[in-house]
Amino acid sequence: MALYSAAAAVLAGLERGEGGLKSLVYNSGFPHVRQLYALVSETLRYASVLEKLLDGAALLQAEKKLAPQLAKVLVYDLLFGQGLKCGGRWKALARRHRARLEAELARMKVRHKVSRNEDLLAPEKAVNTAASQVPRYVRVNTLKTCVDDVIDFFKRQGYAYLGKAASVEELKTLSGKEFLLDLHLPELLVFPSQTDLHDNLLYTSGHIILQDKASCLPAFLLGAVAGSHVIDACAAPGNKTSHLAAILKNKGQIFAFDVDPKRIATMNTLLTRAGVTGCQLAQQDFLTVDPRDPKYSSVTHILLDPSCSGSGMVTRGPGEEAPLSAERLQALAGFQRRVLNHALRFPALQRLVYSTCSLHQEENEHVVQAVLQEWGSAFRLVTAFPSWPCRGLAAFSGAESCLRASPAETLTHGFFVAVLERCKEGAAAPSSLPAAAKESPQPGEGTEPGATPKKRKKKKQKMKE
Repeated sequence: MALYSAAAAVLAGLERGEGGLKSLVYNSGFPHVRQLYALVSETLRYASVLEKLLDGAALLQAEKKLAPQLAKVLVYDLLFGQGLKCGGRWKALARRHRARLEAELARMKVRHKVSRNEDLLAPEKAVNTAASQVPRYVRVNTLKTCVDDVIDFFKRQGYAYLGKAASVEELKTLSGKEFLLDLHLPELLVFPSQTDLHDNLLYTSGHIILQDKASCLPAFLLGAVAGSHVIDACAAPGNKTSHLAAILKNKGQIFAFDVDPKRIATMNTLLTRAGVTGCQLAQQDFLTVDPRDPKYSSVTHILLDPSCSGSGMVTRGPGEEAPLSAERLQALAGFQRRVLNHALRFPALQRLVYSTCSLHQEENEHVVQAVLQEWGSAFRLVTAFPSWPCRGLAAFSGAESCLRASPAETLTHGFFVAVLERCKEGAAAPSSLPAAAKESPQPGEGTEPGATPKKRKKKKQKMKE
């Protein structure tokens, strides 16, 4: 029953505009996130059909205590999914109405002149166009292996390696068991969108991380080097934290915060599997962390990816987000401004990356603009990744220094990234933001992000199939 209750809670959260599908699933505390994600995604996919079934069978009228969200989840699994596996009174309730629901489903098929359940879906619901465009990105975990070894491993499994992509358009041509090296990020492999690697040995052993390309940008652009002290302010579920650890080569110190104990436990499991050391996890609200605590006196880099609307997330299923109220959006933006202001108070801070998986200017450019104005000439934006095709929206002068990502333009989830840097004495104030690109070194020892990294000797680990 815990699965169905968790799924109903996620559906209710979507309807209230409390976040995106992925963030609500990961924040649910349910231990089997893949199972929960799949159930909610499929329930959303059949949402219009389920609503008609519930109306036709008058289920909610007959069962006054049954919440609509829970009813949808139960009926989906009863008629379209794996069959009800839960115990207790809800299972008995659903089965008591099974005959009426099946009869209503049969009538719907007759009315629509179809024989398969899938054919009841509207054409636009049957295929999520945005999701189908986004490839499966695979980040090589360099704490355990290297790109060459992973490529060789996949080739031995029958995959065809096509080399490094020359353009975003080339990523669209992938099919079957083909894969490419990404054109921007040097340790990112790209597979066709429907590739499922959750049971692959490389994934279960922590040699690869399944992480969207846009989500890899924050740690990559932070520019921390081995030995740095870094804060990951809102860290769960931990993919960005493991990426930071790989960039630091497990040398230095990462302080990772999250307020939820269940998310911390999940994150600890992920980081252990990835081979991360030198990371202190803390179950603590980042806003309560004292920037003047001597423990953080050497923190020079902060990665800040706060809670947001999740409006840029493209699900692999067709989950649709509920409309976000203006009040909810303003509340999120207010929180984001507070947490960004707090992060800039760490005395040794030199560079900070602010990112969201939101499309709304209120959570992105407007937050950055407001905070920079409060800090005057103390911090400025860095024009990171000049070759990235999708820039910040013109909300203020210099917003083009920020990055945006989208399924249409970059074949990723919707994302926003801003890189802030402490101004050196005598450096230009934020009104001269674009000049920062020339003065600020980029990750890769002076090379533009996305350039081929210098070859370095590396001890390869053997991987058995």
